[in-house]
Amino acid sequence: MRILAICGSGLGSSFILEMNVQEIIKELGVTGVEVSHSDLSSATPDMADLFIAARDIAESATHLGEVVVIDSIIDMDGIREKLREEFTKKGML
Repeated sequence: MRILAICGSGLGSSFILEMNVQEIIKELGVTGVEVSHSDLSSATPDMADLFIAARDIAESATHLGEVVVIDSIIDMDGIREKLREEFTKKGML
């Protein structure tokens, strides 16, 4: 499974989100997941199976496919909850 962390512009926010997602995946013990990051304008639907974005750009990312919407890129509890839901739905947890 491929996850792409996206932000509105630049790559700083999406890189922070990528690192947080990787840490949570490790905590949860989920394997077989590759995480990368991109800005919204460069992201394409074929770049990942699941996209993760903050609420402020989520509406602009709907063309990508399945988008997990988070409130904050630094809210580890919120990101963990959303990822746990997704991994459970996909039978990965």
